[in-house]
Order: sequence, then C-alpha cells, then structure tokens
Amino acid sequence: MSLTAALAYARHGIPVLPVHTPDQGGVCSCHRGARCDSPGKHPRLRHGLREASTDPHQISLWWAFWPRANVGLRTGVAMDVADVDSAEGWHGLRHLLGGDLPPGPQVRTGGGGRHLWFRPTGYGNRVGLLPGLDWRGAGGYVLAPPSRHAGGGDYRWIRRPAVALPVGPATLLALIAGPPPPVRDHPVVHPGRYAEAALEAETGRVARAPVGTRNDTLNRAAFALGRLVGAGLLAESTVRWELSAAARHAGLGWAEIRGTLRSGLAAGRRHPFEHGPPHAA
Repeated sequence: MSLTAALAYARHGIPVLPVHTPDQGGVCSCHRGARCDSPGKHPRLRHGLREASTDPHQISLWWAFWPRANVGLRTGVAMDVADVDSAEGWHGLRHLLGGDLPPGPQVRTGGGGRHLWFRPTGYGNRVGLLPGLDWRGAGGYVLAPPSRHAGGGDYRWIRRPAVALPVGPATLLALIAGPPPPVRDHPVVHPGRYAEAALEAETGRVARAPVGTRNDTLNRAAFALGRLVGAGLLAESTVRWELSAAARHAGLGWAEIRGTLRSGLAAGRRHPFEHGPPHAA
C-alpha cells in the first residue's frame, strides 16, 4: 500500500522520500532503535530531502528495498501544510480563521493531529505559529497516508485532494510572514560594524537553537541577514557559509539548511535594511 500511495503522490508532482518506520512497540527502524528521538519520522535516505523524487522507477527501487517505509512528502513544491498537533493548535487555528476552515485536503495524523494542505506560499518552515501549530513549507516534509505513527495510529485522509488546492487565508499568511521589518527613527552610525555584529549574533543564535526550533531560528536569521545582503552590507556567500556552519553545529541536515537559507535570504533581500537617515513622511 505504501508503494502504491507513493507512486500516486509522485504522479501529482509531489516529491516523495522513504521514511523510517516504527514497529508495533513504537521502536524506530533506524540504527538507534529505542533510543531514537523521532521514531518513524526521519528519512531513510542519506541526503534526506535532497533525494526526494517523483521518478516512479526510483520510488519503486526504494520500496523494493524498504517495503514498509513510511511515505514522506516534500513540502514547498506542490503544497504547503499547516501541521496541527494538539487540541490547542486546532482551536487556535479555527479562531484565527474565524471558525471557517478552507475546503482543502485534510489528513488525520497518526498522533491524532491534522494536516491541512494549501498552495505553496514560498515561505519556509515555521515552528510555533501558535501553540500546537507549525507550518511546513520550502525545505520541509510531512508524513502522508498510509504512514504509521509510533503511537500505533495510521495517517488517514479526512478529505482527499481535489482539482486545486486552496490559497492560504490572509490571516494565516500574515502570521506565517511574520512582523514587518522594524521602523527606526534614527540612522545606524556605523552600518558595517552593525552588519558584522548582526552576523555574529544570528549565527550564534542558530548554533544554540534547541531541537524543535532549529529550522525556524535558521529561517529568521536568514531573513534578518538577507536584509543586510540586500543593502550591500554583507556578502551573500559569507552569510550562507556562516549560517550553514551554525546550522550544522545545531544538528540540521544539508538539504533542510539549503531550502531554508534559499527562502529566508530571498525574503530578506526583498526588504533591504535601510541604514541612512529616515525618509520624510
């Protein structure tokens, strides 16, 4: 069933990757076994998301080797996903949307949460949009039916995909985009020194980010430093090198790092840092 589902997702243009599987007792199929801190939720592939594919031959080879693999879908390509993992997150999302949920695909996750599918936004992953609500976008992935959860439940469709995915509601997109760049009422006296200090601070923040916040911290740092790149105060190659090293130190994989840096830096460059006198109203 997993292979059939994986091939069906691929036919719709969604890159697929095989993911480790929990056994009946919730023990992960990876080499860490019972010591795994993410049982049945991390890729089997050495290079993770970078190897996700829509090629049916490649997918068939993977499932011939791992016939019980969970099905992972790369987000940010054909869809983004609102990941609700608690009752608090569900009520928070409904309140944010005024009680009206978009009529798009919904998945009941193996842990009792929900995945809501939307058209890709171009944003990267966001952790903790609201308590119990995350966003999986560029550089992310989700498990999909008929994958199995470590708690024993299966991922199941509540509402299957139709012809077109819904656009994210404006209130949700505003939350994902985050606050606009701050407005300053005085110029930066030494913009070069400011940029160097910002680079040091942001890379330190990424390197120390705890599990569960690492990708979101990297995305925010990439946005902040991307603004300085857009203003000509930092070289993009330097920012990429420093943030990549910090993210690797924190434990992120190369594929996740690349996708998050790409989206975060691009968003930051669209809002370049203004280091001169403020403009008159």
